[in-house]
Amino acid sequence: MNFKVNPIFENSTESVLDKIKRFSSTGELFGNGDRNKIKLFDLNGKTINIKSFKIPNLINKVAYKYFRKSKARRSFEYATILLEKGIGTPEPIAFLENSTLLGLNDSYYVSEHLNADLTYRELVEIPDYPDHENILRQFTRFSFELHEKGIEFIDHSPGNTLIKKNADGNYDFFLVDLNRMEFHSSLTFEQRMHNLRRLTPLKEMVAVMSNEYAKLYPESEQKIFDTLWKYTADFQEQFYRKKRLKKKLKFWKK
Repeated sequence: MNFKVNPIFENSTESVLDKIKRFSSTGELFGNGDRNKIKLFDLNGKTINIKSFKIPNLINKVAYKYFRKSKARRSFEYATILLEKGIGTPEPIAFLENSTLLGLNDSYYVSEHLNADLTYRELVEIPDYPDHENILRQFTRFSFELHEKGIEFIDHSPGNTLIKKNADGNYDFFLVDLNRMEFHSSLTFEQRMHNLRRLTPLKEMVAVMSNEYAKLYPESEQKIFDTLWKYTADFQEQFYRKKRLKKKLKFWKK
């Protein structure tokens, strides 16, 4: 077993370990649990969530044990780095890996649970969401801040940014699902636009984001829009091509 706890929660080590050990039989399921399963627990009056990662296939069992860090460990370490860089994410609490000589078995990431008002997904699915354009522009500034700090959030997609409204009408943004990130000294223009490609298929949202990004970055609004829309369209085409292929494979398996 490999276990590490955030020093802030060191006094709760035994309680956190106990909750992980009893994960399968206790806790409140959060989300659908299709791939990875998340459950909510109480820790000294604070709601925490524990994410149990899907047991990897044989090749990845070996890879995660001997050649690269597990998703649980990366989530914990990347959350720590984000907070050090002043980027919002739920406070990391601990991670645990269970392995044998054959490789990694189960692994868990523990963090504080954040009750968000919305995610970016609502902006895509509900065009008349209250304060839509203001939230979208603030989100674009948040994404620009990530890029300026050299953070490439590879899973920068609609469900992975939690949004909370403040009393002053501004919004705070928190990244989740952190196991795929890259940290650079700087990001090129192409890298920045490519990083935003998965967020929305809606041209009007891309136009607003391009307008806001152009206020912050030394490139014309038209070039930002053209580049971002090209990457967005390419991603959408690839996404639906894969979806159609999966549908065909399921049909032939019947």
